[in-house]
Amino acid sequence: MVHKLKLEELNRIDVETFKNVKKIPLIVVLDNIRSMHNVGATFRTADAFLIQKIILCGITPQPPHREIHKAALGATESVDWSYESDINTAINDLKSQGFEVIGIEQTTGSRMIIDFTIDKSKKYAVILGNEVEGISDEALQNIDSFIEIPQLGTKHSLNVSVCGGIIMWEFAKILK
Repeated sequence: MVHKLKLEELNRIDVETFKNVKKIPLIVVLDNIRSMHNVGATFRTADAFLIQKIILCGITPQPPHREIHKAALGATESVDWSYESDINTAINDLKSQGFEVIGIEQTTGSRMIIDFTIDKSKKYAVILGNEVEGISDEALQNIDSFIEIPQLGTKHSLNVSVCGGIIMWEFAKILK
């Protein structure tokens, strides 16, 4: 008979073990995200896929905050994160550490995610932009490449945390 697994049957690791386990070489950068729910959901997804780190930039809210915690459900304690007020400082720091910086944005130079080859020998940082404005204009010229998620309906964008979940999964399944 099929049943839903109870929490104790899921064999999840604890925060201490999470901190010490090898992470996927992916950093998620949140550029001027307004919604604390989107921030929390990004943390929760980053925990699920063993993402290396989240960098919060600009006006993006920072933990601890009750509204972030509602969606993160404790993932702000497990996932490493930092804050950088200036997105270009964050990008330049990532590049100096050998990360390829990819904007998740619809641009004249973007490629569909299905046409982007993820190289297991590389380290990646993906930038998710503001819910209305997207990635900051001042950061666009400093980003190595752009990918977008195909959208077949009438809307031209996805919720940023949904987009982040799709992107994190695409990278995680190749880089794990």
